[in-house]
Amino acid sequence: MIISRIIVGLWAIALPVIAHGQASSTAGEKKMKITSSAFQQGGSIPSKFTCDGADTSPPLQIQEIPPPAKSLALIADDPDAPGGLFTHWIVWNISPQTSTIAEGSAPKGVPGTNDFGKSGYGGPCPPSGTHRYFFKVFALDRELDLPAGGKRSQLDAAMKGHVIAQGELMGRYSRQK
Repeated sequence: MIISRIIVGLWAIALPVIAHGQASSTAGEKKMKITSSAFQQGGSIPSKFTCDGADTSPPLQIQEIPPPAKSLALIADDPDAPGGLFTHWIVWNISPQTSTIAEGSAPKGVPGTNDFGKSGYGGPCPPSGTHRYFFKVFALDRELDLPAGGKRSQLDAAMKGHVIAQGELMGRYSRQK
């Protein structure tokens, strides 16, 4: 009887936290903000930033970087790709003082190899339908000992246990045929 009251009491405390999404972050992890002047959160990515246009990277703004951050990492990916998660852009060891990434440029840092097999940005190019593209920024408690050209799996492994804050911007794109 006492145990069931304790369990019910814990659920009464936990449920509102879970419902408001505050339990979705890793313990101690803070939120950062990443935005673009080219598209809104959940909005359509203009074709100039895709394979149907100039295939240039969109402008990005990063805010609320925590002071203890020693470096940032940037990942752009598509979870809706037919073969599973497809990485379009990865860069790490970006200075934590970086608050703006200009259109068509890469942040100063170490570039990785995207799933197109290239270094740098590769824009949205869905084979069919509308796909979601996530631009994610991570504040890390150290610089990563990972050479240029590393793959996404290597970056994910190197970041494990070192993320102190993160943010994401999601845009959508579908090709006009």
